Amino acid sequence: MSDHHVNRRDFLKTTTQVGAALGAAGSAFAARPGKAAGGRVLGANDRINIGVVGVGGRGGYLANIFSTIGAKDNSCQIVAVCDVWQRRVTENKAKYHCDGYLDYREVINRSDIDAVVVATPDHWHAKIALEAMDKGKDVYLEKPMCHTIEEAKQLSATVKETKRVLQVGSQTTSSDQWHKAKKAIADGMLGQILSSQGTYHRNSVEGEWNWKIDPNAGPDKTGDDFIDWKMFLGPAQKRPWDPDRYFRFRKYWDYSGGIATDLFYHVVAPMNICWGEAQFPYRVTASGGIYVFKDREVPDTFNLLADFPKGHSLILSSSMANSYHSPGLIRGHEGTLVMVEHGRFEGYAEYITVYPETRVIGEAYKQKWGEEPIKIPVAQTEPDAHMKNFLHCMRTREKPVLDVDTGMRAQVTITMAVQSYREGRVLYWDEEKLRVTPKPPRG
Repeated sequence: MSDHHVNRRDFLKTTTQVGAALGAAGSAFAARPGKAAGGRVLGANDRINIGVVGVGGRGGYLANIFSTIGAKDNSCQIVAVCDVWQRRVTENKAKYHCDGYLDYREVINRSDIDAVVVATPDHWHAKIALEAMDKGKDVYLEKPMCHTIEEAKQLSATVKETKRVLQVGSQTTSSDQWHKAKKAIADGMLGQILSSQGTYHRNSVEGEWNWKIDPNAGPDKTGDDFIDWKMFLGPAQKRPWDPDRYFRFRKYWDYSGGIATDLFYHVVAPMNICWGEAQFPYRVTASGGIYVFKDREVPDTFNLLADFPKGHSLILSSSMANSYHSPGLIRGHEGTLVMVEHGRFEGYAEYITVYPETRVIGEAYKQKWGEEPIKIPVAQTEPDAHMKNFLHCMRTREKPVLDVDTGMRAQVTITMAVQSYREGRVLYWDEEKLRVTPKPPRG
């Protein structure tokens, strides 16, 4: 039930251990075998050289964003792309006039590359990010941060040891509403926090994650049709070629946590910002099932309930078979803060609203805040704000908006929910030993 002790050298060398089941308890962080290489010191006018690993839909989007930023202000440029599908390599090489590879190690071994963008399927996130940081690269790591709790611990430890910048790529966390919500809570507008809730729903006739399969592509093809299936599997279980698993990887436990890791990360990460302090859960449970789309391993409807040691709860619901959202909000004893009226946590809100609990608020509250709903204006955040924050932090060495430790706390909550669902029981987090347990930790 708890995380096994993983030697850092073995963790990086033996890819089959990356996705292993949780085993016997060990120390919180494994020791590093040696000192990581230092990155290039960037001057104010130096262009940041970026390599993008994984240039599918999401990685292609990120490459385009960084390239557009660089074209406008000369701050960065794409110098290498990598993917296991040769067609994507060829197309992106031509688009960005850069080098292209099928093997990510060709990217992270280049001394002229300053930053690596990791936008692969989830089961590869941690391994590539860890190796990149060991090579002195800063990392923009797409959400979810990783696939297992052990990987989250390794990422946190490695950022501290190498002093690299790691931005987790849930770009909604750069939106102004979360930071305005954080201030409202810190100012006492809600009183004691009781619970937070959020939803993230989708629905389509194809069934979510059933992306188009190219019948001409595969590991037995040549030229642009070639897919390196062995490299795609990497640390996951070895299997014969399956185009559904490749093109629609989010439907399978080997490569994804389904709704929890794809959608709930966009809710749990900003909630950790709103609360004012990123927090590990105390107790997590999950429910749901495959109710409509029978073509997958992961549930199409999923619910998460987490309790936190500071005395509040998190309630999340989502379905891939219904698109109606509920408001995203935080409830306090003296007020309720509605952050997303329409429910979609990636959507832009013009304001957030505090609704005072008029039956219990005292005169001091009334004099300061009044009794009517309070609308707090929210500034519109540019779509590239999260990426610009990463580039800024590369130069200043500041902590990015969604740093590794905030990302880790979000990851632990959602990964515990996946484990709870799969095992059919309530799970607990031992914060002292940084491990999952089936019983409440002592203390």
